[in-house]
Amino acid sequence: MLAAGGIIAALAASTCCVLPLLFVSIGISGAWIGSLTALAPYQPIFLGAAAVSIMAGFWSVYRHRPVACTGPDCGTSLSRRITKLALWAGLLVLLVAGSAEWWARLLA
Repeated sequence: MLAAGGIIAALAASTCCVLPLLFVSIGISGAWIGSLTALAPYQPIFLGAAAVSIMAGFWSVYRHRPVACTGPDCGTSLSRRITKLALWAGLLVLLVAGSAEWWARLLA
């Protein structure tokens, strides 16, 4: 749940700056792209929510567990790998969204 929350919040943080640039670079355009910038004032809130969710997810996945988990609550090795991959993907999206203004000036 924390990994999914982190990814959703990171994607929400990237809607104002990263997504319009991505859409235009792959040839998707339209008047509706301009409406994505309406979320720009909320970007710090989305970035904070994503950072908290991703940090909590990393803590939950990578913390040291003194007792070996053997029950059905532990998940399978595949589900743990998918969760770790989702956390790292969310962190990448968060870093791109958080630094979009900096690297957008380099591209302009």
